[in-house]
Order: sequence, then C-alpha cells, then structure tokens
Amino acid sequence: MTRSYLPGILAMAAVVVASNILVQFLFGQWLTWGAFTYPIAFLVTDVMNRVYGSGPARRVVLAGFAVGVVCSLIGTQIMGEFGPLVTLRIAIGSGLAFLTAQLLDVAIFSALREGKWWRAPLASTLVGSSLDTALFFTIAFSGALTWLEPGNDISWAGEVLPLLGAGPLAPLWVSLAVADWLVKLSLALLALIPFRIIVARLSAKVA
Repeated sequence: MTRSYLPGILAMAAVVVASNILVQFLFGQWLTWGAFTYPIAFLVTDVMNRVYGSGPARRVVLAGFAVGVVCSLIGTQIMGEFGPLVTLRIAIGSGLAFLTAQLLDVAIFSALREGKWWRAPLASTLVGSSLDTALFFTIAFSGALTWLEPGNDISWAGEVLPLLGAGPLAPLWVSLAVADWLVKLSLALLALIPFRIIVARLSAKVA
C-alpha cells in the first residue's frame, strides 16, 4: 500500500520544495510566487484522503513536514541581503502552521467524507488554509512574539500602512497575511476541478 500512494508523498515533497524556493520571489506588492504553489499541498492531502483514507493522508503530511524542516535548515545557512533566508521565527511558523493546518484538514475531510463530493475538500481546505495563514504570519512577523527571536529585526513587518494599500491602517504583515489568505481561498475553489478529475482516475486504478 505504501508504494501505491508514493506519488502522493513525492507530489507533497515537490510542492513544499517549490514553495520554499518561490517564496523568495515577489509577485506584486503583497505576495510571493510561493503563495500560488503552497495551497496545492491541501489538494494533495485531500486527494490522498479521498482515495486511500486518513491514515495514508497523514503519512503524506508528515513526509511534507519532514521535507519542510530540511528546507528550513538549508535556508538558515544561506545568507541573503538582510541575513539568513530563513530565520528561526519563519522556520517555527512555517513548520507549525503546515503540520497543524494539514492535520486539521485531514480531520475535517474525514468527518465530512460521506457528504456531497465537494463538501469535504472545500470545507477542510478553507478551514485549514485559514489556520495556516493565521499561524504562520503571526508567529513569523507579529511584534507580540519578538521574544521568540530577539535578535531578528522584524520592525519592517510592523510598519503601519493602509490594509492592502486601500483599507484601514494595519501592520504590514497583516496585509501580507490577508493577501495570502485571499489567494488560498480562491485556489480552494479552483482546486475542486482537479480534485474531482484526479480522484476519479486514481479511484479507478485502485479499484
């Protein structure tokens, strides 16, 4: 059985690696290219859950978490213009957000799996994505958590600006989080199409 869902593990690993690389490149003012690849992790988890069950889905999540830890360790050793590409806070935020959100995704999907086909992947991804965004940006950039890494200057993230350039005043990191969250919500809806197609093909092979 492990061999049968190995493609899921490889797909999750590819998403995590790609996202860790693409997050270094900006897309506009509020996003990075990684914001468009990372949500695919929820698609991978949901497909595995639907076809193979919650147990294999959790194993795929743990594999992705392990790959993410390795990427973070490598990132801490690569120096950019303003220091290491991955700081301790970013590493903690990324790992904790990924693991918590993905496991919650698995739990919600499993609870709703007997309903209409779209309900489980949509609800689990929306809730998981929201938690992922809240955890990562709060841990990585909130001024209230500077004690996690006192030597890391994240004052730039606390600069007060109009939300997304047009809304009420808020710290910059909040605008980054909202933009990221909106992309995740949009992709959660779009992902229903490939989810339906991939599940149908994999289910036929398993059967």
